[in-house]
Amino acid sequence: MTEFSANLGFLWTDLSLPDAIRAAKRRGFAAVEMHWPYATPAAEIKAALDETGLPLLGINTVRGDDGENGLCALVGREEEAKASIEQAIRYANETGARAIHVMAGFADGEQAHQCFVENLRFACDAAANLTILIEPLNHHDAPGYFLNSSSQAADIIAEVDRPNLKLMFDCYHLQIMEGDLTRRLTHHRDIIGHIQFASVPERAEPDLGEVNYTHIFAYLAELGYTAPLGAEYKPLSGKTDGSLGWMQSLLAYGGKSN
Repeated sequence: MTEFSANLGFLWTDLSLPDAIRAAKRRGFAAVEMHWPYATPAAEIKAALDETGLPLLGINTVRGDDGENGLCALVGREEEAKASIEQAIRYANETGARAIHVMAGFADGEQAHQCFVENLRFACDAAANLTILIEPLNHHDAPGYFLNSSSQAADIIAEVDRPNLKLMFDCYHLQIMEGDLTRRLTHHRDIIGHIQFASVPERAEPDLGEVNYTHIFAYLAELGYTAPLGAEYKPLSGKTDGSLGWMQSLLAYGGKSN
């Protein structure tokens, strides 16, 4: 049975995070995930999660200063990076979040690579009870982002050599950069920690655009992937409730939403 997670960084952004969690429950989502929830007290998030019974699949480390997109591959910013990881671990433990997406930031070169590897080892060791995720971002939305391909992510995961480090496989980003999604899902299956999706190129409802998510969802079911899939899209109308028809239409192959 295919289940979905609502990414509250893009969905129900007109509501407080606790109310967005409740909205996700009402509309049939099996889980939620968040970008940067830190302005909301963890106790309020935990109360809404307990009330609805929804798990919190993951949160991100902070972006940093204005214009930044993570700190963990930035040479010279190691102490800030570690502080951002520690902040995320505390928040995850207080809310029951299962994973932390450690954001690399805008950087390149061997020094940035080594910096990212060391910060990831720190994160994995400090949060051995959590999954640590890394996510390649596409060069249109995040030009200059350090992590920009699934093969680069796989090499880093092998080098860090920690069992709780996994790949965030975002179909939207990887379709733009690499395509061939079904083969890449098969190739990286053993290191995937979470899967997200949105239409390409709009990053809108997944029943739009060039990717056939009916096929992708069916293929994931064939692979035996059963974790909730992350709906990380921006509703074209700006209204989440009116954008959810895809939850049934894309399961035409016989799967069921929650």
